[in-house]
Amino acid sequence: PSVPRHTNRLINEKSPYLLQHAHNPVDWYPWGQEAFDKAKRENKLIFLSVGYSTCHWCHVMEEESFKNKEIGEIMNEHFVCIKVDREERPDVDKVYMTFVQATSGGGGWPMSVWLTPDLKPFAGGTYFPPEDGVHRVGFRTVLLRIAEQWKENKDALLESSQRILEALRHTSEIRVQGQESPPPAKEVMNTCFQQLSRSYDEDHGGFSKSPKFPTPVNLNFLFTYWALHQTTPEGARALQMALHTLKMMAHGGIHDHIGQGFHRYSTDQHWHVPHFEKMLYDQGQLAAMYSKAFQISGDEFFADVVRDILLYVSRDLSDQAGGFYSAEDADSYPTTTSREKREGAFCVWTAKELRALLPDPVEGAREKTTLGDVFMYHYGVEEAGNVDPMKDPHQELKGKNVLIARCPPELTAARFGLEPGRLSALLQECQHRLSSARAQRPRPHLDTKMLAAWNGLMISGFAQAGATLAEQGYVSRAAQAAAFLRTHLFDPDSGRLLRSCYRGKHNSVEQSAVPIQGFLEDYVFVIQALFDLYEASLEQSWLEWALHLQHMQDKLFWDPKGFAYFSTEASDPSLLLRLKDDQDGAEPTPNSVAVTNLLRAACYSGHMDWVEKASKILAAFSERLQKIPITLPEMARAAAVFHHTLKQVVICGDPQGEDTKEMLHCVRSVFSPNKVLMVADGDSAGFLYRQLPFLASLERKDGKATAYVCSNFTCSLPVTSVQELRGMLSP
Repeated sequence: PSVPRHTNRLINEKSPYLLQHAHNPVDWYPWGQEAFDKAKRENKLIFLSVGYSTCHWCHVMEEESFKNKEIGEIMNEHFVCIKVDREERPDVDKVYMTFVQATSGGGGWPMSVWLTPDLKPFAGGTYFPPEDGVHRVGFRTVLLRIAEQWKENKDALLESSQRILEALRHTSEIRVQGQESPPPAKEVMNTCFQQLSRSYDEDHGGFSKSPKFPTPVNLNFLFTYWALHQTTPEGARALQMALHTLKMMAHGGIHDHIGQGFHRYSTDQHWHVPHFEKMLYDQGQLAAMYSKAFQISGDEFFADVVRDILLYVSRDLSDQAGGFYSAEDADSYPTTTSREKREGAFCVWTAKELRALLPDPVEGAREKTTLGDVFMYHYGVEEAGNVDPMKDPHQELKGKNVLIARCPPELTAARFGLEPGRLSALLQECQHRLSSARAQRPRPHLDTKMLAAWNGLMISGFAQAGATLAEQGYVSRAAQAAAFLRTHLFDPDSGRLLRSCYRGKHNSVEQSAVPIQGFLEDYVFVIQALFDLYEASLEQSWLEWALHLQHMQDKLFWDPKGFAYFSTEASDPSLLLRLKDDQDGAEPTPNSVAVTNLLRAACYSGHMDWVEKASKILAAFSERLQKIPITLPEMARAAAVFHHTLKQVVICGDPQGEDTKEMLHCVRSVFSPNKVLMVADGDSAGFLYRQLPFLASLERKDGKATAYVCSNFTCSLPVTSVQELRGMLSP
């Protein structure tokens, strides 16, 4: 690489996204007091640019505008320019995205917003091309027009920004309206199911035409709906919708058939051509969903997909200290000599490449068949490429193939006269060779930032997979990551979580000069992970830490007036709005998961005020849950769990005893959305016994491992038979 001509103060940051912009000719500042003071002192507007390191259009805008010397000069002359990594600072992102969505009807990244010196937004958008086009105003023009307005109409701009802020404050407020009770769970569940059913794609699965996102929250809702309506046609349809979607995704190009794991979303209806970045939060949630699919159906296909995801994360997104990295980029150099990155270059193939890599004749097959013939037929490879030009506006994928399993293995086997078992071995050999060939290509950029929230989601994925598939190695990996969080993203002095840490030089783990404090989502996803990890490992220290964090979350984020949790603490004066997210998206909104966390926390601790808090969250979101629950499927699911009351499944026995293990295996093999699991091992000094005195009255029957199913701390008769226990676990 050539010596950079420019270096700005982002060079001192830890975020991979900010470091990507450290050599722009723009005088970038990180979000902070130094930039705010400069804007006030010089009476300058602020230009705020928000993105993340694996964002394709963020790269495009940087190449076109932020690396352009003339545009850089305009930015430096007229504005104080601030760069924010949305993954580091979701709080800043959310405030200004709320503004952009409200004023432009759309949103996305890169987000471009102009603020007054006191941080109030008045103009904004997303990606801007550098120069004027037929349909769009260019970035240069927008910069000059806004600078002119500030010069000529400063008072009007300030007045307008104040009005906008008041309107945002009013429209974004979520609080309990009159009634202080949760909405009727049955109606919420039925409405949500009907809304999902109407938007469902019968042929390809999923819940929209295009683009198509995995949206694990929808699948999680459908599994719970099925569990509560197993004998009805609606219940059967809910399960069919979820399993078909998971199967079609696994067959599709959104699934990396050579390198494992899932890409972020599909640009088309068929799950074929993805946007190629891979996000940690998708891998964590999808590992959990495919585990549940296996638990419900017993189909090994789903278990294989779980192993595929966790192999990818263990190999490519794992730090040697135990944490998980955030993401892999969509763009990379096609070859070691290329000067320009292309989207998907690491993942796509020409027919010619595949023939050259897979020339071997297949013995026993019809005609003169090569490995290449079998592989290309199975994965829909075409000589001229299999990407629809409409899905490839920049011609980056012309002549290339995105692998998609076009037909069931039985049909491919029949087409070439092969036994299905033989076909499976041949395809594995092909995948192994292509994986070796791909390893020679330049890899996409890896975002080595480690976030508490996303690590929480991934710990849940490993823990749930370990429990369901009876794979102790996955449980150990989850425990290793939880120990990493306790070491690097938790401050024992204050008892608080931190948001992020970073891979440093020589594979060390580094923290920024001023660590970012954890947000609501960090607490919620880490608490959920610790409950999942306790149920998989039975290690009580994870439970103890989860309950400590729940108390801290209540203290930092609870809204005693309007109910539910704010996304951010009250202590940051630079945040103009204290918001509550009201939509489950690629990740569930924190308040949705908090409802179930609170119910689980109450079961493990006996603190019934946590049940009351769960009730108040549902009351605060009541109107939305009754009208458009499809926007909050995870909270709709939690409303059903609240309504049905969690069952405490207590097993009295030695955790190492075979009879106890048999009972644990039974509990873990049944999908029951409203249960918590605990083992009473007879250690009366242990954490659980101190929390739940009623455990001391539960005994083993005839010296055998014995199960009790309790509701509100009132227990069933003792059960020593696995068959009887299985019958008691249905919701």
